[in-house]
Amino acid sequence: MSNSLTSINLVVFNGERYVRRCLDSVLTQTYPHELIEINILDNNSTDTTKKIVGELAGEFSDFLKFNFIESNKNVGMWPGHEELLKSSTGEYVVFLSVDVILDKDFISNAVRVMDKDAKIGALQSKTYSYEVENVGKGDLPKKIIDTCGFQAFKSRRIINIGHGEIDNGQFNQEKEIFAVEGAVPFFRKKALESCKVMNDHDMFWYAEDLDVAWRMRVFGWKQVFAPDVIAWHDRQTTKNLRKTFSDFIKTRRQIPLRKRRLEWRNIRFTVIKNDYIINVLKDLPFILKREVMMMGYLLIFEPKVLGEMAVFFRLLPKILKKRKQIVNNRVVSPEEMRKWFI
Repeated sequence: MSNSLTSINLVVFNGERYVRRCLDSVLTQTYPHELIEINILDNNSTDTTKKIVGELAGEFSDFLKFNFIESNKNVGMWPGHEELLKSSTGEYVVFLSVDVILDKDFISNAVRVMDKDAKIGALQSKTYSYEVENVGKGDLPKKIIDTCGFQAFKSRRIINIGHGEIDNGQFNQEKEIFAVEGAVPFFRKKALESCKVMNDHDMFWYAEDLDVAWRMRVFGWKQVFAPDVIAWHDRQTTKNLRKTFSDFIKTRRQIPLRKRRLEWRNIRFTVIKNDYIINVLKDLPFILKREVMMMGYLLIFEPKVLGEMAVFFRLLPKILKKRKQIVNNRVVSPEEMRKWFI
């Protein structure tokens, strides 16, 4: 058994429906409790989250180190994790989302994989979909895949691997992937610290996971999918999987406008900051085709999303300065990165 300390870091905002079950799954870990610490930052929740966490702090402190920080404003998800990282003492760090439940062997299996190769910077679990309303009505189902990590395309489209698929064993092989997804990534703290520009506070809340993971890859760290590291995620915005274009539009409209605008802006900022110019030029036909199609769709069906363009161009000079910092720290060649875009 490894003796590596693991920090479980949770940033939460109005998570009263989830927080007890989420933290209970930490308490039931088979990994030695003396090698686990929990760090929680509450983003000024307005529901009963703070009260619940306060109650749990008393229960958990008898078993493991428990640190609770209350913010007087909503700083966002990944800036919150950046703040928690300052007080994290573990060799490994889990960026936990409140709507995630961990399998009891999550940490034990993750540490085993990470210990095999010091160049693995991040690990992706096999994450299943669940609904919080059904918890307690039987074992959590290992049926519908939520994500097995990020896959990137030449068009710079990014998808969650396996999302919505029935698990028939097609994701039972440990392998290296393009990037880990942000619901419950398992990081080597050293890898996070090597990302000199870790979190971009201009990219509030959405697509920050992709930005950090992409940067970690160009900085030379491996990212691995491990199928026996298991979790469940209650992803709210994609409950109803689309089958037709009409379903797609309905699903999109269920997503808050603010989120749609931020995703549009931040994914493009991520490409601008982390991609190689030579690779963009080589894939330009794929990129332009997708951007033209996306622009046409937004003009017809979601014109309000394009209101984010003013913010995009206002922030662009700052993003380009950040790109320069990233370029100065890249160690992976453009050719090595190209293999991840299919």
